[in-house]
Amino acid sequence: MTTLSFGLPQGAEWLIILFVVLLIFGSTRLPQLARGMGKSIREFKKGVSDGGDDAEVEAARREQLNEGDARRSRADDVAAERVAPGDRR
Repeated sequence: MTTLSFGLPQGAEWLIILFVVLLIFGSTRLPQLARGMGKSIREFKKGVSDGGDDAEVEAARREQLNEGDARRSRADDVAAERVAPGDRR
């Protein structure tokens, strides 16, 4: 009875995989792919570590919007006071 078990590639299998990748992408494209992969991983890690800051950023943004709304309503009140009572449209 034969048991089929598939696991991670070993020794010679890795060499074959690397050879096929080299044939597909070429020697000039491989460093660019590795560089792009490194940047992607770095950005992902940065995003994960900054994940807790999202709530703080959102709260600050809401606070700024509320302050802007308050300023606009004060400006509207001042503008309304400048218009004579009979001139309101």
